[in-house]
Amino acid sequence: MTHKVYIAGVGMIPFSKPGASDDYDVMGAEAARMALTDAGLQFGDVQQAFTGYVYGESTCGQKALYHLGKTGIPVVNVNNNCATGSSALFLARQLVASGAADCVLALGFEQMNAGPLSSPWTDRPTPLAEFQQIADGAVGSVDVPRALRLFGGAGKAHMEKYGTSLSTFAKIRAKASTHAARNPLAVFRNVVSPEDVLASPALWPGVLHRLMACPPTCGAAAVVVVSENFTKARGLRADVLIAGQALTTDPQSSFDAGDMIRLVGFDMAREAARQAYEQAGVGPEDVDVVELHDCFAQNELLSYEALGLCREGEGERMVVDGDNTYGGRYVTNPSGGLLSKGHPLGATGLAQCFELTHQLRGTAGERQVKGARIALQHNLGLGGACVVSVLQGA
Repeated sequence: MTHKVYIAGVGMIPFSKPGASDDYDVMGAEAARMALTDAGLQFGDVQQAFTGYVYGESTCGQKALYHLGKTGIPVVNVNNNCATGSSALFLARQLVASGAADCVLALGFEQMNAGPLSSPWTDRPTPLAEFQQIADGAVGSVDVPRALRLFGGAGKAHMEKYGTSLSTFAKIRAKASTHAARNPLAVFRNVVSPEDVLASPALWPGVLHRLMACPPTCGAAAVVVVSENFTKARGLRADVLIAGQALTTDPQSSFDAGDMIRLVGFDMAREAARQAYEQAGVGPEDVDVVELHDCFAQNELLSYEALGLCREGEGERMVVDGDNTYGGRYVTNPSGGLLSKGHPLGATGLAQCFELTHQLRGTAGERQVKGARIALQHNLGLGGACVVSVLQGA
């Protein structure tokens, strides 16, 4: 894995509520076209493609890409729960880094239904059975959807262990809304206050309110990655480097001692971050801008600690001090994050990459983080998978 890998082009369509979007293949094709146009390439230049989605049949990727042309290239469909988009990017980057290809497309899309996540399969074991069993023992019987119980339980554990206030999670959600107000591609652009968040329905009284959870969303995003030789031969831009990247799955510690914080991916994220930092030759202190997996406001705070942006137990202080937004130590989720931008599962990781690429290019408009040079991306899926990437600007 010795070849440098550059982001030549990115594309993303505006996210929308379920029922208000085009079909998945139309969305996917448009995002791919945008990424190719941004790179100054044609679909015929792409040597392989990885397409990510969670809710769909087995060759939805081909259905989307055939709109661009039938070139006979390998197309691999990827499903890694909520980390699907970044998993597709991880595979694309590996292919170029190994020297097996020079130009690879990573595409992610999702056409979601309204309401909480659910599985269409009722006649076979769920991959999250062990997670549910541990959560039962840790938080007891709570009549809430599975994802809410897992991440809400982790937030509750942080509150009990470190004294974190429910209002801190409300501040995280309010921060997301102020960032999304500057993002024309976000599904929710209305600004809410911490008081508004706490006034929204309590899905789990004392633990989690409705506005602390990301909405189901439809959308698509794409990234074209290329080798250094390819950029030189084609005269392409080489101003954003994937300097470090790691994909991890659950260690045994995720399941030990009924620890809800570990159960929802804390140790996966910490190890992926360690590997990505090491590859890039940087540390969390070098990071300027972050897109992280805020599927719930609670998980944003947990991710601050897992990614080394602060010490364990100090996430609340980071929020209170404003070190998670403009004018503070890190700008986290300038796009509005999953909480306000939306979370179409297969597209999310690539949408994060879209945002960070523009931040490093200096083309993020009103959202621009001044002087951004090192960006951190974190995309998490229960079951589990976590991808952390370090992007470096020129």
